[in-house]
Amino acid sequence: MSGPLYVPALPTKQHAAEVFPRLRPDVRSAVRPLWNLPPLHKVAQETLGTVVDTCVGRASAVSRHGGWIDAPFGTEALTPAFAEALAARCRFGQLKPVTGPERTAEQQAMAVGTARHCSCGLGVRVQVTGEWDARLWEGVRGLLAQTGPEMPLDLLLDMGAVLDDRTDAGKEALRALDTLMPMTAWRSAVLIGGGLPPVSADLLEDGPVEVPRGEWRMWHEVRATDRTYASRIGYGDYGVQHPAALAQPLAPRKGGPSWGTLRYTTDTSYFIVRTLTKGPDRIDVTRAAARRITELPEFRGARAGHGEAWLSDCAHGPRTTGRGAGGFREWLRAGYLQHMTYVVRSLPDG
Repeated sequence: MSGPLYVPALPTKQHAAEVFPRLRPDVRSAVRPLWNLPPLHKVAQETLGTVVDTCVGRASAVSRHGGWIDAPFGTEALTPAFAEALAARCRFGQLKPVTGPERTAEQQAMAVGTARHCSCGLGVRVQVTGEWDARLWEGVRGLLAQTGPEMPLDLLLDMGAVLDDRTDAGKEALRALDTLMPMTAWRSAVLIGGGLPPVSADLLEDGPVEVPRGEWRMWHEVRATDRTYASRIGYGDYGVQHPAALAQPLAPRKGGPSWGTLRYTTDTSYFIVRTLTKGPDRIDVTRAAARRITELPEFRGARAGHGEAWLSDCAHGPRTTGRGAGGFREWLRAGYLQHMTYVVRSLPDG
């Protein structure tokens, strides 16, 4: 069994797709994204196919080295449109469909049928957001009965949010893996989790915040065991957002808060600084936020990647113009760029 180096769970939105052309080639070639369609239940039936095709096409266009695509918030009406969009792109083997033990029978059949028709393999996403539930084993066994031994399968063990209050996440991941890994000859197996909390104004009320990378600690805990499979478990996360961000609707909210954040990843933690989106102090506050990051002892320098270069340019930009200070989209993009680059270069094969 071989495995991908790094699997970020990303939304099929423009800000995430824009990250890939800006990653350096060596980093980009090591990333295998797990793309997620947003909730589309409010999209009119007559336009649903076009919207789904746009989302899948956006992900496919930047996933030249492979990855998976999922519709975790899918409804019965979404399945036919998703199947059509997948059939047009999965045949090239770059994106692989995803299903899971708790999905509807229709969704499972669609994903398995697409994987078989396109000969691209299938991602099996098992979500464990609390304690490992042994009943999931039955669901996975049912899926394996549908796929047959000839279909390549990738295990995507998704632990959801892994924050400070979830100190047993590593043990629960091991309980799940001990059950799932012997079930079949997985083509690859990845442990995914999100270590960033939901960011609110209250969280940043007293200034910048530093939070531990819980999902990074969890992965190392699994890899440090004496399990025969431990060294083959790939690493995945939710980038610089909380897992719940994937559930945000496709259409941007009107208005929005008067503040945002810049985020930076270190070896053991995430550093989060507040910015402003409006008001007379917007430029000063945002450039000061970038300076707080560039002055960190852990800052890797403007040459480390395009994320660090953007932060450095923002920090040293003129106070007389907002050019280069960015907004929500640029802040997220810079966060993803620095994070994904650092993760790839921190992993054993990076």
